[in-house]
Amino acid sequence: MNPADVAQSALPVASADVSLISLFWHAHFVVKTIMLGLLACSVWVWAIAIDKMLLYSRTKKAMDRFEQAFWSGQSIDELYRALAAKPTQSMAALFVAAMREWKRSFEGHSRSFAGLQMRIDKVMSVSIAREVERLDRRLLVLATVGSASPFVGLFGTVWGIMSSFQSIAASKNTSLAVVAPGIAEALFATAIGLIAAIPATIFYNKFISEVNRQAQRLEGFADEFSAILSRQIDERG
Repeated sequence: MNPADVAQSALPVASADVSLISLFWHAHFVVKTIMLGLLACSVWVWAIAIDKMLLYSRTKKAMDRFEQAFWSGQSIDELYRALAAKPTQSMAALFVAAMREWKRSFEGHSRSFAGLQMRIDKVMSVSIAREVERLDRRLLVLATVGSASPFVGLFGTVWGIMSSFQSIAASKNTSLAVVAPGIAEALFATAIGLIAAIPATIFYNKFISEVNRQAQRLEGFADEFSAILSRQIDERG
């Protein structure tokens, strides 16, 4: 190859701007839209992650405080009166729901014990399901972003490469200065897709584990409290 041709072909390469901002502004409209959508998903993922971390921390502390009060020897009637007067969540809501059903049966005029244990267990199961639903809310968004973002980014990459090949065909120039920017723009979409997907997948797995751990804790308390109420039913029945 003629050295002059090599020098001419190398000149555009040296002057080509391949910064991230330049890659975004020179990308095709479709690729830009995909990039902006993936960036928005990434911001949404981090917002959900911060909200969930605060929520799970508050829920864990609330469970610790309730268990400390419950096992401190305080009368469950006094604890119920203190908690029933204000909105409750988590383990306290489970306790209030069970005690409310208990008092409806024992303090009513009928004093019907038939099926009381089954009703209490059902009420606690419903309370656990509601609490898990509260903890699990919006985790599907993390799962969706984690699984779909790489493919959306790949679509942007494919579209960008198609546009690059069209530019090459139109210019009839296969030099690196023509090919490289288009390929870089295309791969930038995949990179943003991975930036959105990797944290979303990590957070989803972490939060699902936390939800399962707190659900098991609720179920354990429900079993213990059900056994306590069952003994009370046997004594009074």
